[in-house]
Amino acid sequence: MNSITTSFRYARTQQLAEALTAARHYTLALFDCFAQAGYDVNANVPYLSIVNPPLWELGHTAWFAEWFVLREALSSHPADAQRPSLLSKGDDWFDSASVPHRSRWNLDLPTPGGVKTYCHEVLDRVLDKLSREPNTDEALYPYRLALAHEDMHGEAFLYTLQTLGLQAPPHLAGREPLVAAPGEIGFPGGTIQLGCGVDANGFVFDNEKFAHPVHVAPFRMDGALVTNAQYLDFVADGGYDNRQFWSDAGAAWLMRQERSAPRYWQRDGGEWITARFGQATTLAPHEPVRHVSLYEAQAYCAWANRRLPTEAEWEYAALSGHPALRWGQLWEWTASPFEPYPGFAPDRYREYSQPWFGTHQVLRGASFATPARFGSAKFRNFFKPERDDLFCGFRTCAWK
Repeated sequence: MNSITTSFRYARTQQLAEALTAARHYTLALFDCFAQAGYDVNANVPYLSIVNPPLWELGHTAWFAEWFVLREALSSHPADAQRPSLLSKGDDWFDSASVPHRSRWNLDLPTPGGVKTYCHEVLDRVLDKLSREPNTDEALYPYRLALAHEDMHGEAFLYTLQTLGLQAPPHLAGREPLVAAPGEIGFPGGTIQLGCGVDANGFVFDNEKFAHPVHVAPFRMDGALVTNAQYLDFVADGGYDNRQFWSDAGAAWLMRQERSAPRYWQRDGGEWITARFGQATTLAPHEPVRHVSLYEAQAYCAWANRRLPTEAEWEYAALSGHPALRWGQLWEWTASPFEPYPGFAPDRYREYSQPWFGTHQVLRGASFATPARFGSAKFRNFFKPERDDLFCGFRTCAWK
């Protein structure tokens, strides 16, 4: 992910049109996986706090693009849309800010065919409107926002397939994380500008604003993510049974999970197997360990006498250009709680960042399921510490 295609942050009208079209086709292809698996794509998908009903999620991605692009909403506040929805009950169905998560399983939604028709109609109108826009950052902001939003939901569809044990399209399921070269890299440290500058061109998320000086002390960080083999040593050494390696919150989480290994790991005689999109596969020792919570990453670090990098250290390393450092295989837990940068103010999508400060943890990088155009060393992903359904792993730093 060090070298990526044109980022959605800087894409202009023709590039945006191509990316928006590709994103919609990708979302629809993932949606079809649920029907191919025999699911009623709404009612029969089991309720889980970590996923959305697929039919609702599909409609929501189109609604979001309609809201900010076609309806020219000045913010995510219900009163700020300039035009009505193409659907008479669109806001009642698909506005994530006003439709509680649990209720999404009980909505009287249109048929899958009706929602797909809505998706196509919104995309056609978005592309037509985009063709008449000037190539300015201000004019293209809502299109870039809609594209980023759909890319994030596309990845969410993929990890929902993993969570439910369903097959992904072959060309997607086969995009496995690469194996980075092992070894530790030393960085001299210094003062960096964490975040994006006030004069940054292109698209900037509100939680990336604005660049501010942060001193990073000299540090040593793994060039590679922690592997299955390394994590297996922790498991074999009784890491899940030894309370001293777990924080109070981690120990409470572990007790609720009754777990003795990462999610999807299972013993089969003398070897470990794992589940990838519903298929059992032998655990590959040199692949990065994935589907681990922050608590598991912290416990491993305590056992190994290591620590997680801060997000400032991670950004420093990712932007250093060091040839031995690779990122973009899995999202990476950091030691940093998700907090606002100095001077934070919410952008048009008001619920994107602000409600989650203080309760979520920062992950950096990207995963094998993240579109290349989305990758950025500045991007701050954030999830609750207990989430282990994501395509996430971690790397470690030396204490000194």
